[in-house]
Amino acid sequence: MLARPRLRRRHTVLTIALLCALTPLVGCTDSGGSAPASPSPSPTSATPVQEARIVIRNFRFEPADLTVAPGTKVSVVNEDSSPHTVTAEAANAFDTSTIEGGKTATFTAPPAAGTYRYLCDIHQTMRGTLTVR
Repeated sequence: MLARPRLRRRHTVLTIALLCALTPLVGCTDSGGSAPASPSPSPTSATPVQEARIVIRNFRFEPADLTVAPGTKVSVVNEDSSPHTVTAEAANAFDTSTIEGGKTATFTAPPAAGTYRYLCDIHQTMRGTLTVR
């Protein structure tokens, strides 16, 4: 009598294990139904966003041209080992001050619509444009 409950438990455990192993594969099969929905288009840098990010990599701003809504918080990630800044050419528009390599800083986009050119104060060949609209 004791062998049957153990056999049932073993069968149940094996069934559950098999279902767990097959579950990820089910989504990969073609059921012959309608085509999968196409992914939503990702926002481009020309579309204003409420949160934005600039990555500094290889002494370049990525993206170099960014469009945001007024007052957007912009994160700047310095992936270089050298320090950099994101400093608007227009006085007092925005400035991250020095961002050490591997660190992140933030600034707030100006409230007034317009095009703001910026550069790295340390490496002035690094340039970009922030469009506020």
